[in-house]
Amino acid sequence: MPLDYPIHRRTLPNGLRVVVSPDHTVPNVTVNLWVGVGSRHEAPGRTGFAHLFEHLMFQGSRGVRSGEHFEALMAEGGRLNATTWFDRTNYFETVPTGAVELALWLEADRHGHLLDAVTQENLDNQRDVVKEEKRQRYDNQPYGTALIDVYAAVFPEGHPYHHPTIGSMEDLDAASLEDVHGFFRAHYGPDNTVLTLCGDIAPDDGFALVERYFGDLPASAQERRPDHPQLEPLATPVRVDRREVVPNDRLHIAFRLPVDETDEFLAAAVALDCVGGLATSRLVRRLVRREQTALGAHATAWGFVDGASLGFVVLDVAPGTDADEVEAAFVEELSTFLEQGPTHVELEASLAQSERSWLSSLASQEERADLISHHLLLHGDPEVVNTHLDRLRGITADEVVRAARRWLRPESRAVVAYLTADDEDAGADAGTGAEAVA
Repeated sequence: MPLDYPIHRRTLPNGLRVVVSPDHTVPNVTVNLWVGVGSRHEAPGRTGFAHLFEHLMFQGSRGVRSGEHFEALMAEGGRLNATTWFDRTNYFETVPTGAVELALWLEADRHGHLLDAVTQENLDNQRDVVKEEKRQRYDNQPYGTALIDVYAAVFPEGHPYHHPTIGSMEDLDAASLEDVHGFFRAHYGPDNTVLTLCGDIAPDDGFALVERYFGDLPASAQERRPDHPQLEPLATPVRVDRREVVPNDRLHIAFRLPVDETDEFLAAAVALDCVGGLATSRLVRRLVRREQTALGAHATAWGFVDGASLGFVVLDVAPGTDADEVEAAFVEELSTFLEQGPTHVELEASLAQSERSWLSSLASQEERADLISHHLLLHGDPEVVNTHLDRLRGITADEVVRAARRWLRPESRAVVAYLTADDEDAGADAGTGAEAVA
């Protein structure tokens, strides 16, 4: 039975794109905003700004004191948060139906009038908060900086995905109040934002409330630059070795992929499932179950829009096993897959896993709102929530093998290896950097 979630869409005169998706099963509404600014929009020497604003947006605005956004909505029984990623920043809250107007007023005030509250004191305070977050989530976690190394190895210097969303602490320290205000003015306008209301609200009522609170905000965002051209696969392998105090050796084997929502990206994602992304995938069967040279094998594909996406396999090497042997086994299994392509069972398993994940996300009102905003902002098509599975079901074995042979060749891999070390040896190879290997 085809999916048929209601999608009612309208664009305000100031450019704000709005979707209302009614669902009256429970008396609450998710208010979900995606702003078209992420770390890929940052200039060299000005990294970390997109993530910094995720924090600053809770520090007050023209009519709201610092922390009041959380306090006011939680007092009504709401839950809320925000996240930042390469391609966007999103803000979301789920509230009882009677608190929708409060949520929209709070969002409109900070999206339209945040800079009234972005003082030097607030900026300094939130810089310190971001630094502490980096220490906790990246610097002091086993393998915490592995993905930062992956991004730098896979994407060339100057590419929008080369640097991580957390950014450079040196860049944040060097940022002036004027720099930060300028970043907000460039990106935070209704003409660079989508807003989804999902839940116990009628379309006409939802559009009227959004018009009431957001309609007076002027279109103000800078014109968006064109997306970068598609990056080709790496021409030669790249390797980065890190000696760290970690529980076990871990290999991150990454590839450039086509941009998100293309047929070729979806086919490459299925290929990664077959190789390492399923409980029955080839790497799991061989390395984890049969040879027991790996503690775990995982694979995933992350879809981006600015000239490339990212696919990678993570292999946790079993104690007493040489990491080079595990990598060689990976190359052997990948090469066999490129020669033979997926089996019918592998295709069915990949589809079943994707269906389960997609339907589970849509069953959550909050995640459904997020998917609607995602596909409206980045692809101009909120109906993807209803059509995605149909596209997946149409992927053929020939398409999967063609995509894999172009994008997942062993010579196009970047390997970031975190290898166990004693305390005195930790970081000894940290300067190895990204370099081609034979």
